[in-house]
Amino acid sequence: MKVLLASAEAAPFAKVGGLADVVGSLPAALRTSGADTRVVMPGYGFIDHYKYNISRLFAFEFTHKNGTSQVQVFTCIYDGVPIYFLQSWPYFGEDSSVYTTWDWDIPRFIFFNQMAMAFIWQLHERLGWIPDVVNVSDWHTALLPFLIYESRKSDPHWQRIATALTIHNIAYQGENVGGFLWDAGISARSHPSLDHDGLSDNLLAIGSVYSDYVITVSPRYANEIQHSYAGFNLAPLMKQRAQVGELIGILNGIDTKRWNPATDKYLIAPYDTNNVVESRKLNKRHLQSFARLPIRDDIPVVGMVTRLVWQKGLDLALPALRRLLIDTEMQFIVLGTGDPELEYQLWRLAQDFSWKAAAFLEFDAALSQHIYAAADMFLMPSHFEPCGIGQMLAMRYGSLPIVRETGGLADTVINYDNQDADMGTGFVFQYEEPDAVINTLRWALRTYYNRPEAWLRMQKRAMKQDFSWDQSAQQYIALFKKSMEKHKKIT
Repeated sequence: MKVLLASAEAAPFAKVGGLADVVGSLPAALRTSGADTRVVMPGYGFIDHYKYNISRLFAFEFTHKNGTSQVQVFTCIYDGVPIYFLQSWPYFGEDSSVYTTWDWDIPRFIFFNQMAMAFIWQLHERLGWIPDVVNVSDWHTALLPFLIYESRKSDPHWQRIATALTIHNIAYQGENVGGFLWDAGISARSHPSLDHDGLSDNLLAIGSVYSDYVITVSPRYANEIQHSYAGFNLAPLMKQRAQVGELIGILNGIDTKRWNPATDKYLIAPYDTNNVVESRKLNKRHLQSFARLPIRDDIPVVGMVTRLVWQKGLDLALPALRRLLIDTEMQFIVLGTGDPELEYQLWRLAQDFSWKAAAFLEFDAALSQHIYAAADMFLMPSHFEPCGIGQMLAMRYGSLPIVRETGGLADTVINYDNQDADMGTGFVFQYEEPDAVINTLRWALRTYYNRPEAWLRMQKRAMKQDFSWDQSAQQYIALFKKSMEKHKKIT
């Protein structure tokens, strides 16, 4: 089986959110499972070719409605996976960031989809490699299933290529892009599901109807997006795909080799379940010192590593944290960037409680790993969370998550039984209210102070959870095989 993943992001080359982590680690797991998996992505100007040993593979001319473009193809092998980077002026090759403004990103990613189609054909002609399955992610590459569908009408080579769309976050859809599609020479979309709901100018909707399967990044999220509170305007479409068995939730994994507290080079004191108590104390002291907080083993540290956007539930967390910092022995450390208003509120919180709280409003990979390895609790009060990786990393490092029961958080965190911890890897609440965050944090803090043996049992159980890609990769392979069977029947 030959699989091509198309994505706007892939770690470590270009990362904004969890999409990059998935595309950066899933392909290696698919190759381990026997699939010849490769990745194609934009060749952004900021990618360090020297660092990743990226070399020029070939160039070709791509003719489209607006003229002919020269496409440069670069490649490297990362974690055993061939990665292809496509550059073409003026869209890709001189960029300083993954995303810019809506009116520039829409035409450049539409162009990337068209360029990727031409690249697939070039791979076939030059290297004799053509994918059996093209797996696209989110709206940025969601046009590819439609372009492949259209190409099947005139060329038998495309008829056997199956497609699957993975939705990492349905809130971002690439909407109202009809004029851009017309400018790019994209054929009219005439699918009844698009016409019925007025979605023919919505890139994620287009990908959803023309893909053989739609995948979400957790089983719970596949159920949630069938309802308007989580699926928004695409909920009816998601329900249609689910009713015929073509909406599937597959839980994301993490790279357990990279994210391993026993071998993590960033940590002051690496550890496993055998020495978690003493070694985590050393990491905790280091984090407290770095954050300029009192170095105390007995004070619990609540950590957050997050994008500062509404989705992440900061509007629920901030009032709760402010009240708890007034009357509770605890410390709070947050790392993240995003909405300027949320950045200001966290900065203000850290100023008002400078002896208890610290806010690092930046991106710092090393500091994030220090927080996972040192915080006693990890707060994720998300309004919605398609999968979430933070809670899995926190558990891997022995930081017990405090999460809202939604999406992948509900699929991965087992609620504490409030007794001797015969069950539990964290603390779960349901309601989207600051009081729910306050009460759950107080519950976790009481457990930390009053039930240390139960806390340690949960901590060790959390560290032993299997969040590797192994099982998920097998589910992807099985789904890809089913999508290929569809096209064997057609051809």
